[in-house]
Amino acid sequence: MTEKQHISGFGGFFFRAKDPSALAAWYEQHFGINKVPTSYDEQPWAQQAGPTVFAPFPADSDFFGPDETKTFMFNFRVTNLADMVATLQASGIEVEQDPQIYPNGIFAKLYDPEGNPIQLWEPQNNPS
Repeated sequence: MTEKQHISGFGGFFFRAKDPSALAAWYEQHFGINKVPTSYDEQPWAQQAGPTVFAPFPADSDFFGPDETKTFMFNFRVTNLADMVATLQASGIEVEQDPQIYPNGIFAKLYDPEGNPIQLWEPQNNPS
């Protein structure tokens, strides 16, 4: 019998955009996510190893915000949420920081220029 296989992580996240070039530039400018390479000599964005939550939500969930057509939300790990929020706000981006400290860390929420929800997460180093 063959041993059960598992994936080792995300290799990419592909989604539709009204203006793919502009949205890719926004993510590169504000989050440092490299645009998709145009040749095999270039390297794509590489994320640091760490926890990743994969969580289907009920179809009627309001967790992704008020736009019911949004069916996903990015959750990006950050090392310093306060600094990231300050940097984004200095660029004129509205960010809502959750005042609660959770056992797994702290969070903030914003939307990209096309209204896609983004959650920023600073993981708790030693959850209790």
